[in-house]
Amino acid sequence: MGGGGFSMEPQNPLLDDYILSLSPRQPTRICFIPTASADSAAYIVNFYRAFSGRALPTDLTLFDPGAPSRQPARSADLRDFVMRQDILYVGGGNTVNLLAMWRAHGLDAILREAWLAGKVLCGISAGMLCWFRGGITDSFGDDLAAVEDGLGLVDATACPHYDGEALRRPLYHRSVEGGFPAGYAADDYVALHFHGTELVEAISSRPGSQAYRVERGPDGAAIETALPTRFLGAS
Repeated sequence: MGGGGFSMEPQNPLLDDYILSLSPRQPTRICFIPTASADSAAYIVNFYRAFSGRALPTDLTLFDPGAPSRQPARSADLRDFVMRQDILYVGGGNTVNLLAMWRAHGLDAILREAWLAGKVLCGISAGMLCWFRGGITDSFGDDLAAVEDGLGLVDATACPHYDGEALRRPLYHRSVEGGFPAGYAADDYVALHFHGTELVEAISSRPGSQAYRVERGPDGAAIETALPTRFLGAS
C-alpha cells in the first residue's frame, strides 16, 4: 500500500478488507509487524482496534521482545511463530531501521520463507518498500533519498505516497533516469497486488487514486505509465 489502511483511513476498511480476503483460511491469523515505527504502542493498539472481531490478530515486536508474554523467543521459536500466521502486515515508519532490525534477528530470511510458503505479505509505506529491491524513503530525516537494499522479493523498486508528498514523484523520476532500477509507484489509498513476482492488479480505496509503472526510456528520460487501478468501492 502506498498509503491507506487502518492507520490512514480508519473509517474506510476497503484496502484492509481486500487483504483479509486473500487468505484461504477464515477467520484468518493476521500478525502486525511494527518494526519501522520502533514498535509504537499506539500503532499496535490501533491495529487491534481495526482487526479484532474481523480476524485473529497478533503482533511481533523486536525492540522490546521481553515485554508481552505473547512474543516468541528468538531463532526457531520466531520462525515457528511467523509460519503459524496467514497474513504478515508491516507498518509504516523508517525503512532503513526496519531492514537492519530484521536482518539482525534473522526475520528477513524467515519472511522470505513465509512468502515461498504462500503467506500473504503486505504493508504500508515502509511496509510496501521492504518487499522490493529498494525505493524512495524518508528514513534519513527530512530529505527523501533512494535506497537499494530491500528484501528484493519483487525485482523492482517502489515509491509509496506518490501523490501525497510533492517531492516523491520528481525524485523517483530522477533516480530512474540516473540508473535506479525501474519499478512501481502508488498514490495514497492505492495498493499493488502481486502473486509471487507477477503484478495481478492495482486497487484503490478512493476513486481517482492511481498506480504507475516508472522506467527509463531509450533517451534516458523517465517514462511514467498509469496502470489500470480498480476502485474497491461501489461504482
